[in-house]
Formats: sequence, structure tokens, C-alpha cells
Amino acid sequence: MASERAKFAFRSLPNKKFSFFENKENQERLLKWSMKDRILIQGFLFDKQFKEYEKDEFVLDFFKDPEVTSSLKSLSSSGKWSPIGIEAKSVKVETIPVTVISMDFFDKLYKGVAKESGALCKCLDEYIDEFIASDELRKMMLSEESDYYDIFDESEKSELLFRLFRHLCIGGQVCQYEDELQPYLDITKGLYKDLVSVVKDSNSNKLKVQSIAFKVTAFEKDGAIYFPSTKNHMQDFAYLIIDPLKRHVNVIQHVFGASAF
Repeated sequence: MASERAKFAFRSLPNKKFSFFENKENQERLLKWSMKDRILIQGFLFDKQFKEYEKDEFVLDFFKDPEVTSSLKSLSSSGKWSPIGIEAKSVKVETIPVTVISMDFFDKLYKGVAKESGALCKCLDEYIDEFIASDELRKMMLSEESDYYDIFDESEKSELLFRLFRHLCIGGQVCQYEDELQPYLDITKGLYKDLVSVVKDSNSNKLKVQSIAFKVTAFEKDGAIYFPSTKNHMQDFAYLIIDPLKRHVNVIQHVFGASAF
């Protein structure tokens, strides 16, 4: 008879500092984009070696762990962060590539989406779902009809860096969008640096990302989504970013809505 699988155990790191949130300018940008106090990063430790093929077991163990259920927070409809308090019955796990180490990744945006000066190229206002696109950047993010929709290929769009950038560009419910590209790049870079671990490859002597990332959704017994939110909105997201050597997990989540001014 096969022995029962040893589960992963987790410990919350409530005192772990994320420099991104301690930066006043970052907070002001998030407020302008209607994301302040609606985006959160929390840190955890885990107890044993992790292999990527164990991702489903790892994530399910995470959402069933008593330490996690009592410390991982979710945002209520009233805008309050509080512990989730329940175990997951099931989870959905999607592997997210994390290979980009340079913001040069976004240089191609200067070929029509933004001018060389950094100013975003404007377009006629267009309502796409519940969002308004007034520049080529937001239109590229929201509409397949954009002339620049394919400027990044599908593998590039799947990267964690691009996903964070896209979430920030689209913003929250009452987002005041930027006229310049640079603020989006700066905030994306700061967030990415807090989330991922970069090391020097001993063979090539080049930098590489050590982290592994997953997009996660957790479900209750009746199959209803409860994390990152009870909705299924494109701007409601949660990513687990794992450093397998340090045995750290960073959880970043955002729930779409309006920031309180």
C-alpha cells in the first residue's frame, strides 16, 4: 500500500517588508489608478524541497494549511482585508513564465504605442467592455482590433512581467490613466523586483530568474470561487511566486474596484 504523500507546511512572514509599498510615489500612482489598498503582497515560508511538477499539490496544500487560512488575507466588498478563514476544496493552477530580467523587454512600445519622448500615442476614445481606451497602450491591452495587439507575441504576453504591466495599465474602477509610458514602467519594475529572485548562473555568468510563478484560483466545497475574489473579473488576480532555494512564497493579489480617497 502506497504511503500517504507528505504535505507541504507553511509559515506566515508578517514582518516581511516589500519596498514597493513603502515608496510614497508608488502609493500615489496606485491611488490614481484606483488600485491603492486593493493590491497586496504577503510572504510565507515552506518546509521542504519543491519541484515544479508538484505545483498542484503545493498550491492545494497552501490553501488548506491552517497557518495560511488564518493569515492569508482577502478583500471584502466593504474594502477591508481580513483572513480568508476557510480551506480550499480545489484549486486551479496555471504556470506563468518568469524569464525576463530587463525592462528592455518593453522597448518595442516606442514603435507606435508611445513616442520617442515617452508620450503615449492618443486614439479616439473607445469603450471596451467596462473600460475606456484613449491611447494606443490601453487599446493594445484591451482590444484585438488594435494595430499593435500583436506587437508582443503570445509567449511574451504570458510572462509575469507583462501580466503585471497589463494589470497596472488597465487599473481599477475609476482609473485616471497616464499620458506618459514611464510611470507604468517604473511601477511595474518596482513590483517585479519585490516579487522575483534573480541569481547569477554559475555556468554562463549571466543573470537569470530563480523564481517560479503560478496564477492561482481557489474554490469552496460547492465549486464557487472565493480567492482572489468571488467574482471572475479580468483584473481580479492572484499569483504565487516561489523561490525554491530560499523556500519563500510571495503572494500578490488584487481585487478590482475603487480606491478610497
